[in-house]
Amino acid sequence: MHDHAHAVPDQAMENTDLERAADAAVPRGRAPGTGPAVHPLDPLAAEEIERTRDILVAAGLLGESVRVPMLLPAEPDKKAVASWHPGDPIDRRADVTLLDTATGEVTEAIVSISAGEVVQSRRYPADTSPYGQPQYLFEEYERAAELVKASPEWRAAMQRRGLADRIDLAFCSPLAPGFVGRENEVGRRVIRSLTFLRDSEDDIAWAHPVEGLIVHIDLTANRVIGIEDEGDVPVPAGSGRYDPAATGPARTTLKPIEITQPEGPSFRVEGSHVQWENWTLRVDFNAREGLVLHDVRFDDRPVLSRASVPEMVVPYGDTSNTRFWISYFDAGEYLLGKNANHLELGCDCLGVIHYFDGHVADDRGHAMRIPNAVCMHEEDYGVLWKHTEPGPVGSHVRRSRRLVVSYFATIGNYDYGFFWYFYLDGSIQVEAKATGIVFVGGGVPGSTNRHAPEIAPGVFAPVHQHLFSARLDMAIDGDENRLFEVDAVRIPMGEDNPFGNAFTWSHTPLRTEQEAQREADTSVARVWEVQSTTRTNHVGKPTAYHLIPEPTALLMADPASTVAARAAFATKHLWGTAYDPEERWPAGRYPNAHAGGAGLPAYTADDRSIDGADLVLWHTFGLTHVPRPEDWPIMPVDYAGFWLKPYGFLDRNPALDLPESSQAHAEGGGSCCGGGDACHCGH
Repeated sequence: MHDHAHAVPDQAMENTDLERAADAAVPRGRAPGTGPAVHPLDPLAAEEIERTRDILVAAGLLGESVRVPMLLPAEPDKKAVASWHPGDPIDRRADVTLLDTATGEVTEAIVSISAGEVVQSRRYPADTSPYGQPQYLFEEYERAAELVKASPEWRAAMQRRGLADRIDLAFCSPLAPGFVGRENEVGRRVIRSLTFLRDSEDDIAWAHPVEGLIVHIDLTANRVIGIEDEGDVPVPAGSGRYDPAATGPARTTLKPIEITQPEGPSFRVEGSHVQWENWTLRVDFNAREGLVLHDVRFDDRPVLSRASVPEMVVPYGDTSNTRFWISYFDAGEYLLGKNANHLELGCDCLGVIHYFDGHVADDRGHAMRIPNAVCMHEEDYGVLWKHTEPGPVGSHVRRSRRLVVSYFATIGNYDYGFFWYFYLDGSIQVEAKATGIVFVGGGVPGSTNRHAPEIAPGVFAPVHQHLFSARLDMAIDGDENRLFEVDAVRIPMGEDNPFGNAFTWSHTPLRTEQEAQREADTSVARVWEVQSTTRTNHVGKPTAYHLIPEPTALLMADPASTVAARAAFATKHLWGTAYDPEERWPAGRYPNAHAGGAGLPAYTADDRSIDGADLVLWHTFGLTHVPRPEDWPIMPVDYAGFWLKPYGFLDRNPALDLPESSQAHAEGGGSCCGGGDACHCGH
């Protein structure tokens, strides 16, 4: 379902066009990214990114052949943020990865934007492959395609297959190579390329794979280092187009749905700070994680210190030479945030919208604006609570509403939406939406492939997974928390259960990082509870939140495989770690071409205590996809996610004081309160 080819236009031109398109957008307050930071957790502004670049140039670290695979905010220490007051000076910093494209040498630098200096730098030679390669540059996708098309071996393969007349319309997709330990790849900056064909310039190339043709490229040496040309499967001829010209006129049977808020939205925004009903939070955005939320509070009580989805892996279950090595890390190899969409009013988001721009660094370290990168709005969500009582009490109902904060990223043929929902009852829901075009190969029509069902004539889509890792820096009424696993427990019929109906629950403490590596289990309704060690509720129990998984299959690859070593985070549904500001990436800083063992396995190796600690949870969730014909030529959204729900964090239902719906009605007039049998409102 995933091929990560990027058709990237000239960045400066793309940026200009996007800015023009956003001119009429809803006002953004202090659009994070413009003007000086007013809070230590504000996103990096365009001016700060440009200033970072100037400092690196002045320090001699950003020469002509050096590029910027990754530039992120170097976030301040938690204690510094806690002690900061408005008006205090802010030491703004950037964390930068530099790549010398001529030599492959990597430099990591911490830049103090405020002080105008590089405060830390470390250089790595090009051959440190077990350490991994930096993220891909946009320019490398174009360079890889040029190298493929200039290759005599590739042209000969196309000639042998009878495709020489279609070379000009070929699309050569650049793909992360995984880690397979080949001698000519270890220690080198490698990318692979598969070939797809177009029938015309505006055709959808993904529908026409040239099966069995793989080109291996050394991006530092700028040359093809190998080519595989196996098989003679015909290129599928069917169309993959989904535009109106291909699908025919749009149906006319759907009546409009209008979403209006005549008095405006209920949220307030000041810079990056958001207040909505009982919730407050800060909205951040960076090139790797995309959307990041800071200091999430309910009733001004801390729930999350920091929350994001910093990694995902897309491993394929196909043994063919074209796909056995595929296991993409969309954040760590490609940068989700840098590939974020410019969201459109009425298309991606409905209602009264507040947008936040995103600012990231381009390949040369210049600021690149992504207008409307993050969308925020309110949604009606049906009934929140309801009861009908006989007699004078009657029927009472209140409608649910949620605050939605979201963004979309396009990584080649696939599109991912990341949605954070905040509810009036104190719950948080996280949802990933997967859509786009499934990644396919060619095959003999009507044949059977145990690793790839045929979804269109001659078009076979491999089985694969989309496994996300959420990083949740918990702060339930403060940073001193405990972790428990809660299971429903059957009681055998007997003296303790004479009628056989009884059951109870277990409450198992997870005190260390090794104990906190757990799997979900729906058979016992398993949840994980994070308790405060410093606050109790009105029945004397520690205040708490539950992480409620919607469990998926974990990594299906064999434990001895290289993808299992590289994506170890995906072998457990839950990891718990003691907070360390350097521990940000579930699969390590550079999963690209990494031999494995980085990230969570390394973070938890010392088995630190997490009992009463500043606790970070890492939750794996996602999809296991056996593609179907209904996924072609463009796939309806698949959903995956989880919930965080208060469990004794509050003393009672916090939504009792909600007003009736403004659209409340009853037969013959009336309201949602005391309407008795005649009340039909809130439906």
